[in-house]
Amino acid sequence: MKEEFPRAKNPLILRYHRMLEAFSKSDDERDFYLDKVEGFILYMDFDKNEEDLVAAENVFKAYPDRYCLVPKLSYYETKKFMEGFVNEKVYDIDTKEKLLDVISGKEARENFLEYIYDHLNELDKWQLYYHERSRVRIIEWLRSCNVVFVFEEDLELPKNVVEKLKEHIFDAKVSKDVAQAREMLEVKAKTYYSSEALNPRPKRGRPPKQQAKVEVEPELTNDLYTTVPPALRQFLFAPEFGTSGASFSSKFDSEEQFLANMRGGSKDKVDTKLEILSQRLESLRHLSAKVKDVAPSVDKKIINALAAKTIEDESQHGEPKLSQIAQDLFPKKKFRTTPQDVKELMEEKKRRGVKKVTRIQYKKSDKKE
Repeated sequence: MKEEFPRAKNPLILRYHRMLEAFSKSDDERDFYLDKVEGFILYMDFDKNEEDLVAAENVFKAYPDRYCLVPKLSYYETKKFMEGFVNEKVYDIDTKEKLLDVISGKEARENFLEYIYDHLNELDKWQLYYHERSRVRIIEWLRSCNVVFVFEEDLELPKNVVEKLKEHIFDAKVSKDVAQAREMLEVKAKTYYSSEALNPRPKRGRPPKQQAKVEVEPELTNDLYTTVPPALRQFLFAPEFGTSGASFSSKFDSEEQFLANMRGGSKDKVDTKLEILSQRLESLRHLSAKVKDVAPSVDKKIINALAAKTIEDESQHGEPKLSQIAQDLFPKKKFRTTPQDVKELMEEKKRRGVKKVTRIQYKKSDKKE
């Protein structure tokens, strides 16, 4: 590290959830860097202007010991995360088999999260497991970089004291309350370098009664950085506080985006089926409306025709002939009235012959009865 950079007088105050986001999103297309002087995080967004990216790259080359590249989350580590959760925390056999199938398929990371978010009984377990495992991984990496640090979320200091620590991070002479807070930070920083930090033990004794989970957002201080190079200021990574496990997603930056995508995808699938049904119902309504429109018009035509004919007959003969009109509407029977017709009918019957019917055979038991 170059001499012109000041040295912090107390452990760096890092945001655990920002480190978690950087570790989750770091891949072949995104680079994250941690500053070892003040503890800020840089996100190299390759959509930025090429000149800005070149200027930032020159800063990294000029001071290689100041910035640590956040390691990429490989496919093997991602799969290990998911398989570890399924084997250690999922107890239902059907759910376990389904999740193992999802992990072995395409887009396992996103499909795994979608399945977890659809099963709320597994969601809380996944979030807790994900944060615990990620915490160990982040602490291990910070130790390998020789960074003396504390997580701001773990501090039990008042907000105004933490702000003073950030403000006077490079000052040798400070007030009494800041000096006492520095001592507390030194003690806290040693816990991250203990063996228990990488191998957390479960608490002994009877587990506490399960109560409704209440998520309280910690009171975090504002960011205060004084040594950020001008070429890197636009690359500062400062997402808002979040506790969800959706940060495991590689496509979406927040839980809101992830859930919106889930609702949108399921909505599209449902809407496709509903649209087909609605089209069929609409066609049925259209046909029924046509029938309703046609039927009354036919009835009216018949009634009008009958009425017109009746009036005409009445005007000519003086008496209504409705029976004659009805006979005209229905098909007429064929009657054989002449002797010749009767003779032809008898000859047809003779030609057909007598119809033979099979004789009914009774059993002996039936005859006795």
